[in-house]
Amino acid sequence: MDSKEQLNLIKRIKAISETGLVYSKDGYDRERYEELQQISLELMSSIGNTPLGELQDFFVPQQDYPTPKVDVRAFVLNEKEEVLMAKESIDGKWTIPGGWADIGSTPSEIAVKEVAEETGLKVKVVKLLAIYDKQVHPHPPEPYYIYKLMFLCRIVGGELKAGFDMLDVGFFTLNNLPELSEERILESQLNHLYRLTKSSASDVYFD
Repeated sequence: MDSKEQLNLIKRIKAISETGLVYSKDGYDRERYEELQQISLELMSSIGNTPLGELQDFFVPQQDYPTPKVDVRAFVLNEKEEVLMAKESIDGKWTIPGGWADIGSTPSEIAVKEVAEETGLKVKVVKLLAIYDKQVHPHPPEPYYIYKLMFLCRIVGGELKAGFDMLDVGFFTLNNLPELSEERILESQLNHLYRLTKSSASDVYFD
């Protein structure tokens, strides 16, 4: 079992402990779930080489049934079939526009907003291409369990310019990609999304 598989098991243990803390009424049971939660964080710290204190500060106490986080991304092509990408200030690497889902906004609204904020372009959502379970794909390990919603978008206006939290923006061909921020997007996913845009099938890919 590799470190990623181990981390996924630890995430499951953590989720079970948090579910128990949300629903348990018995004091003895709560102590056991709190202990299980602490053990999961210690194991996560060991595998991920992250100080335990940082992990404890990182996670907000769970008040409801724990569920995956949702990442919304926009796949945008220009007339040359090049992919719109933004350079992250966090790691200096490139990804397609997107970010965490916001409460109060629909997924398609988030995709449009993220493209505008990160690249200056106005887009219209065409369709949902894929829902990726991030743990099924070879992203670097991380604490969260994440679903990624991938929307095909069409440019309708705006001016290409990097957003305040981006280092650069640009269009790239799939055979000449920049260094990717693999926590956010993989080359295999970009190629898969492109194939989906050219497919006549209307089905949304999942997992």
